[in-house]
Amino acid sequence: MPLAGLDVSVALDTIGTSFAWWRDAAVRLDGAGYDGIRCWDHFVRHGRPAKPVLECWTTITAVAAVTQRVTIGPFVLNVMNRHPAVVARMAATLQEASNGRLVLGIGIGGFADEHVMYGMPYPDVPERVARLEEAVAVLHALWTGGPISRESAYYPLVDADALPIPTPPPPIVVGGQTRTGAGVAARIADGWTCRPEDLDRLLPVFQDALAAAGRRRDEVRVIVGWENGRSGEDALAGSPWIAAPFDEATRWRSAGADGVVLLARTEADVRALVDAAGRW
Repeated sequence: MPLAGLDVSVALDTIGTSFAWWRDAAVRLDGAGYDGIRCWDHFVRHGRPAKPVLECWTTITAVAAVTQRVTIGPFVLNVMNRHPAVVARMAATLQEASNGRLVLGIGIGGFADEHVMYGMPYPDVPERVARLEEAVAVLHALWTGGPISRESAYYPLVDADALPIPTPPPPIVVGGQTRTGAGVAARIADGWTCRPEDLDRLLPVFQDALAAAGRRRDEVRVIVGWENGRSGEDALAGSPWIAAPFDEATRWRSAGADGVVLLARTEADVRALVDAAGRW
């Protein structure tokens, strides 16, 4: 149930955690009443020493099977990690498997070392932005079922079938932490996510881009996502989301957000969120 008119989702840390913990935390948060569960899309952690990292798509797929109500999704997929035609097929299957609970976050990525390690391309920002726009176009095209033919510098399609058709098509949320990112989300996405410290600066940019694209503000959701702290350390100790969640949700709703994604890095964070749900 939305808190003070605001959807409240939780991104669970995938670095140095076990799948058993991740799954059980998601189930508890589902039962506590949170609106969504989100998962980062990284294959390795920043820096050394190396630690285990859960892979995003397999994690959310497995958790979809053991949750009942929450939306699920990546926060956010790196467009360079998977061909968008493959993502379209994965998403269609997961949308069916989850009974329509998938929210597909996607962005240009920002961890070059990960790509160097695995021999994956990591072009400069303008090309990654162009690829993101093309990827979203491919997703929308293939979710019609096909056959689809599209010319593209990056992702051409030739008589491409894509059945079954996801019903409904998963909403696409673009992660954009810059003026360019906010503009892309306004033009092509169902939602835009930014960091809390960027909302005041980028929301006017986003709104102007919506108007230029002929879209209404109520057509696109604005989501504020937290990325604070370090893996293995509590992210919510002393947080107003724990002490006074209704007041904090009201504050962010007034600031222009339609939803938030809180970060839970530890078992203490999850227990605090479950307890805080009783104060909604």
